[in-house]
Amino acid sequence: MSESALISCVDDDQTVLEALEDLLDASGFEVDGFSSAEEFLSRGRLDATTCLITDVRLGGMSGIELQNRLAVTGLRIPTIVISAFADDQTRARAFKAGAVCVLAKPVGRESLMDCIRIALHTK
Repeated sequence: MSESALISCVDDDQTVLEALEDLLDASGFEVDGFSSAEEFLSRGRLDATTCLITDVRLGGMSGIELQNRLAVTGLRIPTIVISAFADDQTRARAFKAGAVCVLAKPVGRESLMDCIRIALHTK
């Protein structure tokens, strides 16, 4: 895996966000964390982000709405969607919006790393 990859993580649950950041940092990735989709859009390094990990349910704009917003602007950032509510409908909506993987919380390390490998080979 490319250790120079910038992975941006969006989750409004601070505990989950910190766990993702710690795991990715320990795995050699550069990582930026954001507590909302709006924060990511306003201060994220959109062009530098090689993979986006986002929760579905966020305080404002949802993770799927974020995917759609990025697509409208022409940014095709490979996205991994995570959710405690990863039912068939949520999975279908995420994949339709362009997700490369959809994972149910709690996210396992190996499953996440597999999805990151897929995402980094998508861009």
